[in-house]
Amino acid sequence: MKRIGVTGHRDIPDQLLTHVQAAVRAVFHGHDGSLEVFSSLAAGADQLFADIALSCGAELTVVIPSGDYEDGFDDPGELARYHCLRERATREVRMDYPHSTDEAYYAAGTYIADHCDRLLAVWDGRPARGLGGTGDIVRYARERGTPVTVIWRAGVERA
Repeated sequence: MKRIGVTGHRDIPDQLLTHVQAAVRAVFHGHDGSLEVFSSLAAGADQLFADIALSCGAELTVVIPSGDYEDGFDDPGELARYHCLRERATREVRMDYPHSTDEAYYAAGTYIADHCDRLLAVWDGRPARGLGGTGDIVRYARERGTPVTVIWRAGVERA
């Protein structure tokens, strides 16, 4: 079974959304055989990735950073989507953190990088804005030798 993980920004600029969707779909349509995907189901890249992966027949493993992770969803629609995707997951892994902290996010991200054969990064190439951000997880994965596929378009700025 091949395993693919995701890390990425919560806010994907509108002008990049179609590009990201197509790039993620291309990864799954080019794959034969069983597939397990890893996501923390954060708003943005994580949810988009999980939704496409499930529609392509992959098994979803959700990696939950903390006991109060759901409290971090400010948008009711994003929280509802999180619940919907989580219900469709095959497996769930919970990090041992009671509260959502940078350390909890980093632990979830490194867990994903440690358990996948390939990491997709919806990433603008800039440093992380806090420990556990996309840039940190990309660096961690590359240091351990996990192949990383970056999905972004030059010249597009993130808010």
